[in-house]
Amino acid sequence: MEVVSWIRCERKAAPLAVFRIFFGIMMCLSIIRFWANGWIRKLYIEPAFFFSYYGFEWVKPPGSFTYLLFVICGLAALAVAIGFKYRLSIAVFFLSFTYIELMDKTTYLNHYYFISILSFLMIFLPAAGHFSWDSRRRNTEHIPAWTTDSIKLLLSIVYCYAGLAKLNSDWLFRAMPLKIWLPGKYDIPFLGDFLHNEWVIYAFSWGGAIYDLTIPFLLLWKRSRVFAFVLVVVFHLLTSVLFPIGMFPYIMIVSALIFFDADFHEKIIAFFKKLLRINYLPSPTLKVTTPKWSLIILFIFFSIQLMFPWRYLCYPGELFWTEEGFRFSWRVMLVEKAGYANFKIVDRTNDEIFYIDNSDFLTPFQEKQMAFQPDFILEYAHYLRNHFGKQGKEVEVYVESYVALNGRRSQPFINPSVDLTKVKESFARKKWILPFNDEIKGI
Repeated sequence: MEVVSWIRCERKAAPLAVFRIFFGIMMCLSIIRFWANGWIRKLYIEPAFFFSYYGFEWVKPPGSFTYLLFVICGLAALAVAIGFKYRLSIAVFFLSFTYIELMDKTTYLNHYYFISILSFLMIFLPAAGHFSWDSRRRNTEHIPAWTTDSIKLLLSIVYCYAGLAKLNSDWLFRAMPLKIWLPGKYDIPFLGDFLHNEWVIYAFSWGGAIYDLTIPFLLLWKRSRVFAFVLVVVFHLLTSVLFPIGMFPYIMIVSALIFFDADFHEKIIAFFKKLLRINYLPSPTLKVTTPKWSLIILFIFFSIQLMFPWRYLCYPGELFWTEEGFRFSWRVMLVEKAGYANFKIVDRTNDEIFYIDNSDFLTPFQEKQMAFQPDFILEYAHYLRNHFGKQGKEVEVYVESYVALNGRRSQPFINPSVDLTKVKESFARKKWILPFNDEIKGI
């Protein structure tokens, strides 16, 4: 009965409207920033080869039309912000942004994944029912409580899982990889003078774990909400200063506003009305109903979000080493890996042996990412097989590789006696990854 009451419960629509506006603005600015920095050409036009996600090998950059894809994505984000043809706009944004994310695995970041699943969630929310272009004809003053609560739940999952992932011996007791990263930020005004002190590094390490695990609950509790939001601002501004993670800190700051009461968001809307000189009488209020099919989809969606990060438990070995089940699990900034991969080609027709200069096929960024990620190494080996196959050669591909994890000495990574052309990519355990000669305790 409580679940039914919660589904039927209504709240003011202002918080969801404000969230829609800020989300659309942030996404539009992110697309503009990406274009302005020349990253479209650098990441999606210039490379000759692109690393694919398993099952999505068909997703590739469409050449020069990649610019058009970014235009569509940016315009869709702007349309979401103003609430113009909202359902269509957010669906187009979700599809175009996710396609961009899938074009090359090299560019994977947790916050890109977050934007994809958040935009998917927003397809099912009546976010344009109030203070939008669409609401001029169909205004909605009240919406079901679950619509805003679903965003709060998703944010809470991201924070809590990121916090749980930090409960490991490397992060808490070795302060890794912060001990590698922070001393290099000595040139930051004022703060840089302290970042070489070990106690400061450990304070950042423990503080980050505590922050992630507690901030959703502090935001949910009305008495601590303002204090919690100040923490959100300080924490994410610090991460923005210390680490090159783009717009993500600002996205998380404005997203946290969803936890505030409707009165606060109505003041924000009043500010926008005054700033933009919007003065119109909305149409009569319409009641929003909740289709059963949308609740079923969202139940499945959140079930996946809760269970998917735990899939790494299906694999033996150290997660940070093998990375089997690492992506899409909110393990944010926990690993510093550097690798070396030397590929040996054996021509079966004449037993000729030669070695590959990876820079002939990969960009420096791709080569760096490939060297310590096993699925990258396997896909690249298959690419080399196909490349020489087009020249009429039937080859075997072996790799000699070493990887350093979180400040440890380099260790052999891939079994050099395994012909990678005979290995097929799958969700099965990668037995050709050599064991990790150490132990990282924790979740």
